Amino acid sequence: MTKWVRLVRSVLLARGVHVVRRTAPEDILGLMKKLRPLDCGKELIRIGGQRDGGYLLPNDMEGIEYCFSPGVNEVSDFENHLADLGIKSFLADYSVDGPPVNRPEFVFDKKFLGICDCGNFMTLASWKDKYLAHYASDVLLQMDIEGWEYQVILNTPISLLNQFRIMAIEFHYLDRLFDPFVFSMFSSCFERILQDFYVVHIHPNGCRSSVKSGDIDIPEVLEITFINKRRVESTRPRYDFPHKLDVDNEIANPMRLPKCWYSFR
Repeated sequence: MTKWVRLVRSVLLARGVHVVRRTAPEDILGLMKKLRPLDCGKELIRIGGQRDGGYLLPNDMEGIEYCFSPGVNEVSDFENHLADLGIKSFLADYSVDGPPVNRPEFVFDKKFLGICDCGNFMTLASWKDKYLAHYASDVLLQMDIEGWEYQVILNTPISLLNQFRIMAIEFHYLDRLFDPFVFSMFSSCFERILQDFYVVHIHPNGCRSSVKSGDIDIPEVLEITFINKRRVESTRPRYDFPHKLDVDNEIANPMRLPKCWYSFR
């Protein structure tokens, strides 16, 4: 790096602008191809509300008794729907004193999910052991924790991740994939999941916008649904976006999944 480049970067940084090299487009496209949604032979159903708090899951819920759902905020439509189906939910969020709906099927912890058991944080592993230490059957994960999802996934033992049959995770700050350092961490998180899971659905959340560069179009927030590979016998690409059950999270900002996430022809 020349003296003049360092000087320009210093001046920009002093003004609140951080300049870094961009992630190679082929690396971003390569990750997007790995995350391509697949038809795994199971119909998608909608669990939760008609806007924020609703997710499309594969219709493979039989035998699931428990859901872990970190990130409560003001909506519990997803867990409420699960309770109607006979599925108990463990909820956690330090920012609230409890879920907006009180049901005997809900067990709440006033904690954030993180990478250590300290202060206001707990790990996914310790949370599971607190209630289901010796439970070995399949469980469900629905996670919306405002950016902590990457660290939590990377910190969770593979053996525990593999116990989830279905995972619906909201991934934030995806526009930062253009930063090579962030791309390395985010892609490592996805690679860890993809060892044992297929993507079955992706829905952009209109709470944020998207970032475009050439043929690459990245919504800042994506809701991604995964199914465990051991539940799948065959796969084929999906092209039905938006899905007939998809609903915009924000009426004022309707979003569709860009074709670069599912069409590579």
